[in-house]
Amino acid sequence: MQADNFLLDNYFDRIGYGGQAAANIATVGAMMRRQLFTVPFENLDVQAGKVVSLVPEEIVEKIVNRRRGGYCYEVNGLFAMALQALGIPYQFVAARPMFYPMRRPKTHMAIVLQLDNAAWLCDLGFGSYGIRAPLRLDGIDVEVQQDSDTFVLSKESDPVYLLKALVEGQWTNQYAFDLSPQEWIDFVPANYLNSTHPDAIFVQKLLVILQNPEGRTILLGDRLKSIRHGQVAQETLSLADRDTILAERFGLACNG
Repeated sequence: MQADNFLLDNYFDRIGYGGQAAANIATVGAMMRRQLFTVPFENLDVQAGKVVSLVPEEIVEKIVNRRRGGYCYEVNGLFAMALQALGIPYQFVAARPMFYPMRRPKTHMAIVLQLDNAAWLCDLGFGSYGIRAPLRLDGIDVEVQQDSDTFVLSKESDPVYLLKALVEGQWTNQYAFDLSPQEWIDFVPANYLNSTHPDAIFVQKLLVILQNPEGRTILLGDRLKSIRHGQVAQETLSLADRDTILAERFGLACNG
């Protein structure tokens, strides 16, 4: 996947990355971390009644040039452009969110790339308990600490992988996926569902998440939650405060 207006230097400037531009896992991990800490997971367009655009050039314009965020297709799509610019082989995978009480369709997008003779899961668009660094697919049932979060990748069944996160002392299913390669166009129906269906969380409530080294800041509806080293602080916002919080805490402008 690539966009005519994607420039690696502009992407690096957007995420504040000043490291080496090399096709290795250290660079991928550093890029992933910088993007997570600077590009919010957000659904402002959906809340404004828009269907999120999957046109690659419009994703670059939105996130890089207008310094917005996006949800999984947008932020992972942008990351895939950077991988392609570095010559790193990758594929998209379709993932099934697994934390709902009922079985849901495969509406989430993640990335699996090949480096250092290994396959790695990368994902910058799962929200609260998304991974913060690449996970090796051959590290099955190995607990991995990433900042204050802990993850484990297991096999739900062959060939289905299951990502779990340790949430308040309990292992919680996040999503399941297999390695059937997906094309960019394959996510158009899921994107439309997430942008328009009344049962979709993105349609129901404003959701903005920005990761940081100590935890994450989450705005869900009118509830602002700050998580630092496992400690949670919450407050309720008035509608008048929303734009200020989006600008000051997430670096977002509602009319951006």
